[in-house]
Amino acid sequence: MKNIFKLFLVLSFLGAVPAAAMDVMEVVKKANHVSYYKGDDGRAKVNMRIIDAQGRERVREFIILRKDDGDDDGKQKFYVYFNKPADVKKMVFMVVKNMDRDDDRWLYLPGLDLVKRIAASDERTSFVGSHFFYEDVSGRGIQEDTHAIVEENDSTYVVESKPKDAKAVEFTSFKSWIHKATFLPIKTEYYDDQGKKTRSYTALKVEMIGGHPTVTAASMENHQTGGKTLMNYSVVKYDVGLPDNIFSERYLRKAPRKYLR
Repeated sequence: MKNIFKLFLVLSFLGAVPAAAMDVMEVVKKANHVSYYKGDDGRAKVNMRIIDAQGRERVREFIILRKDDGDDDGKQKFYVYFNKPADVKKMVFMVVKNMDRDDDRWLYLPGLDLVKRIAASDERTSFVGSHFFYEDVSGRGIQEDTHAIVEENDSTYVVESKPKDAKAVEFTSFKSWIHKATFLPIKTEYYDDQGKKTRSYTALKVEMIGGHPTVTAASMENHQTGGKTLMNYSVVKYDVGLPDNIFSERYLRKAPRKYLR
């Protein structure tokens, strides 16, 4: 709770709370935009700490590149290049986020020189051994769920979302605490069919970067296993001018070094 309180103090300086009532889809669309569509493209260095229930820790470091295709919060491309540790060095995860069909995802394994397609059924599985899922990295389509505002106060909307295709996911519902001034989701909790909390995401630190409120530290906790993953983002930049061609199978094997330094 200390982290959430500190976060609200920071967020209070990033803008005034809107006074007008909003439709739930407007809230969800704005939250999705702020989370995944800041600028025309973006780059960040990420330090990931994976901690199990016994407190044992593994660290991964990677660079994430993102480019939007158009300005309508639609198609996107993500390129994730791993630097550390040695067993994942030069590994690449790439996503083409589609609006009209399942996303396309690839994983390049340098040790085998193998490009592997990730099936749609694997979207909600562990992202490189962490407590984040592949889908958490590139985002979940807002049309995949029904949404309702179940609580509202001066600072946040609490939105409950339920999957339209319950068989495609492991959760029955999830709740998002969305900050009114910035529309950043500062907390998300996932629940099973017994109403038990299974995973929870928390934004731990927010900074204003390039005019965009940006989460620069976050955690994902698995309440079934007791483990959690901490993510810290640094050297965050928007509107870098990333070329479209680096988001292609060719660059899975030949990393675009200029944009990864």
